[in-house]
Amino acid sequence: MTNPPSSLTSTEPVTLSENEAKQLAEELKQQLRQGQRLDGDTQAIERMVAGLGDKRGLLRLTFAESLGAVGSAAVPALCRAMCEHENVTVRRAAAKTLTLISDRSALPFLFRALLNDPDPVVQGSAVGAMAVVGADAVEGLLEILLDPKNTPMQTGLASWGLAFVGARAPEALKQAACSPHARIRTAAIAALGDQIQNLGDQDARRLLTDALNDGDEEVRAEASTLMGKLNESHWALPLLLPKLNDESPLVRKNTALSLMKLEDPSAIQALEMQSETEPDDTVKPILRLAINQLHQHD
Repeated sequence: MTNPPSSLTSTEPVTLSENEAKQLAEELKQQLRQGQRLDGDTQAIERMVAGLGDKRGLLRLTFAESLGAVGSAAVPALCRAMCEHENVTVRRAAAKTLTLISDRSALPFLFRALLNDPDPVVQGSAVGAMAVVGADAVEGLLEILLDPKNTPMQTGLASWGLAFVGARAPEALKQAACSPHARIRTAAIAALGDQIQNLGDQDARRLLTDALNDGDEEVRAEASTLMGKLNESHWALPLLLPKLNDESPLVRKNTALSLMKLEDPSAIQALEMQSETEPDDTVKPILRLAINQLHQHD
């Protein structure tokens, strides 16, 4: 990922009175309804961006939709507002509006917002805008996972972003699932669900199967969790049952939960046997819960 730019070209800030914002919103709304092409010159865009700070939510929505209709021409102004505006409402709205446009040129600024903005809504909206860009965002999201200076919030959002990208970047995710870094493998495995369930990707299925025996417990735990989400008991059950004896309590816990989600009563016997010998007090109630739930499907 290229380093995010340190600054954006500044322009004279535009402000709108409440009446000006209302009038402009009405004009834009009418143009949108009539399918008219919106004016995309610099002054018009700056006026719409200024409207993103309005206290009235419906007006902000109109300005966001209008900027989305303008498209890529609005990206520089939106990036500047997202990264530099003092009003958090404007920063939030700008990030959300970039999601509507899905322009890869915004990626460096979206990463900057994620890493530097103190507001969690701005961070989350920035990741949402990255995710809709697709494959071009994957490398940067993976780098965020690896940097120990990033907060749990930032790395969690990056993982969510990868999961949202899903089938839009199949090759990038499959490559990440083979990364030497366990944190990246974990995030990539979590994002393979769409490829397996909706695209029938056999390579992704194989990667998930291999991840059940990964050397890192977090990867095995994530693979166990995904197995329970795919609703393929005939395939998942033989692979999951041995994980009830995994050395990691986290893996055993996730396995029990996945077996419960699969709703296959044939797992009851193995769960009962594990419950009798389970050494970890945090896993025992999960095993009992799974057994009780599966008896309802017996």
